[in-house]
Amino acid sequence: MRRDQPSAQKQAPRDGASSSQPLHMAGSEGFRLTADRCPQIIYPLNHTLIKFNRQFDPSSLKLVIFDLDGTLIDSRLDLVHSVNATLRHMKRPELPEDVIAGYVGDGAPVLIGRALGVEANDEALVKRGLEYFLSYYREHKLDHTRVYDGIPQALAAIRGGRRGCKLAVLSNKPVAPSRAIVEALGLGKFFVSVYGGNSFATKKPDPLGAQTILWESGASAEQTLIVGDSHVDIATGRNAGLWTCGVTYGFAPHTLEANPPDVVVDNAKELARMFRGSLSP
Repeated sequence: MRRDQPSAQKQAPRDGASSSQPLHMAGSEGFRLTADRCPQIIYPLNHTLIKFNRQFDPSSLKLVIFDLDGTLIDSRLDLVHSVNATLRHMKRPELPEDVIAGYVGDGAPVLIGRALGVEANDEALVKRGLEYFLSYYREHKLDHTRVYDGIPQALAAIRGGRRGCKLAVLSNKPVAPSRAIVEALGLGKFFVSVYGGNSFATKKPDPLGAQTILWESGASAEQTLIVGDSHVDIATGRNAGLWTCGVTYGFAPHTLEANPPDVVVDNAKELARMFRGSLSP
């Protein structure tokens, strides 16, 4: 039977955790019961701790959706250079690297609008700036951009487990450079789909993109995890009813504090260990 196409209507967020206390997993693999008799999975993480704010079993997942910038790739310098090149072109002062990095995550139009500050209300000005930015970034998107350490190994661990997960990318970056970067950096083989900020009528945190990937992959929301470095990704997961994973090595880990994800990892190795641990015999 043909599945219905997803709609842009937001789903209700998941219920809160069964326990108000965060869970930390370390030591040997196995199970234990919490005070409210809910099982916790203990992963073989050596001396590292993975913080679960709400427990789930990674081995039950069939789909993992990744953000791109700040999650899979460190594109910070190329984005900063492209924004400052745009500001120079428009005879505006350049901005510090940390300021521009904090503007990333909501798509190119918002990025340029933020860089222009009080002039962002001038739609014609923002349009000219966006056109120059996209043109410049198209030529310089791979000058300094690299894959974060351990990401290929983590993707292989997640996709190649006993049950195996499908992997996808959902970015707010335009789809053409998103796909070009994924392919150029050798990550294309891992993903069944790569979507960008102009792939759908709405961008993250609207759930439409995530819901479309679920529909295409045949996975349910309960079987899906979204991984990202900012509150935008976590809100996307909440709106689509997905499990959520925040990474602290990206551009905006401070934004994860107000709306904590279900699980937090500090590096790609921890992400891989979480899946390997849950899949170990």
